[in-house]
Amino acid sequence: MRHIYLDHNATSPVRKEVLDAMMPYLLDQYGNASSVHSKGQAAARAVEHSREIIGNAIGTESVDIVFTSGGTEADNFAIKGVAMANLEKGRHIITSETEHPAVLDTCEFVEKELGFDVTYLPVDKYGVVDLDKLKESIRKDTVLISVMFANNEVGTIQPVKEIAKIAKKNGIYFHTDAVQALGKEHIDVEDLGIDLCSFSAHKLNGPKGIGALYVRKGVNIMPYQSGGHHERKRRAGTLNVPGIVGFAKALEIAARDMKKSGKHMKRLAKKFLTGLQGQLSEIYLNGHPEHRLSSTLNISFRYIEGESLLLNFDMKGIFVSTGSACTSGSLEPSHVLTAMKVPPDTSQGSIRFSFGYENTEEEVDYCLVEIPPIVKRLREMSPLC
Repeated sequence: MRHIYLDHNATSPVRKEVLDAMMPYLLDQYGNASSVHSKGQAAARAVEHSREIIGNAIGTESVDIVFTSGGTEADNFAIKGVAMANLEKGRHIITSETEHPAVLDTCEFVEKELGFDVTYLPVDKYGVVDLDKLKESIRKDTVLISVMFANNEVGTIQPVKEIAKIAKKNGIYFHTDAVQALGKEHIDVEDLGIDLCSFSAHKLNGPKGIGALYVRKGVNIMPYQSGGHHERKRRAGTLNVPGIVGFAKALEIAARDMKKSGKHMKRLAKKFLTGLQGQLSEIYLNGHPEHRLSSTLNISFRYIEGESLLLNFDMKGIFVSTGSACTSGSLEPSHVLTAMKVPPDTSQGSIRFSFGYENTEEEVDYCLVEIPPIVKRLREMSPLC
């Protein structure tokens, strides 16, 4: 049986070049980057070289990059760190209804534990934040706006530059979760006006367990993790040297191949969607039709449960998701699709297909042969039809 992986928004396979770059720091160069001896200093040099690569890729200096364990920690650091450091200025945060749980749950934490008010901005039918609502929501005590760059479930890209301008005009910090966008969309934090930006390596063919937070110089942020002087006293904990090296290598390759890979994935996604639409009725694309990640398709198959589709696809060797991997164990409807006002009988049959650079047209052809009969068979069994 063939194995076709179409769940790259959940995680992606590590490239061989990335693994090769990491191996010396797993075997021979295993020193702690904080140690003063030569093995430690060799590790420290690798970390700083990697930091420079990542900084250059997003249009900033290496000193603005703080390594974390992943995107979730970076989101926590940005929101909790700014909240705790700016209590005297205010206790109000603005975010959107379609954020990743790493942002939504962290906002809930500062509400309950730090006494913050959080405004959750609505989105339109495509998942785009209403900028007028954003302007109306700003208060004198607003300290942070956090809106993700590109949605992990439907791929919609937010008007980040416009949001940043609004934030700057009002003297508010702007954070964006760019975990899904890094390596797929051009990100220049200076040009976009971003103050804080979260990243993760494993979404762009790097290793799991490593991420970063960009922190603009002058941002008032408090470390929320204690225990050492690491990362210029901004984030305690022994550095994951192999992961950091792998992250930098993965981003270096992704940045180099971004244009080519983007065209390739867009072509595959278009062929896949067009092929399904030609064989099946009542299927709907969720998210913005144009301002979206080229790699992501969220499709609703009406009258069918998404879990049934996922399991039947899996038996044919097609690996997909019913939404975010971080919420796949939940029986609740997708909070993203709910915020977009997708009807329940449509959203319950939603499947996320997310492509990677290694996917091929032959794999798409295989899916277009196997998926329509599964959908038709499940619809025949459904009491909703």
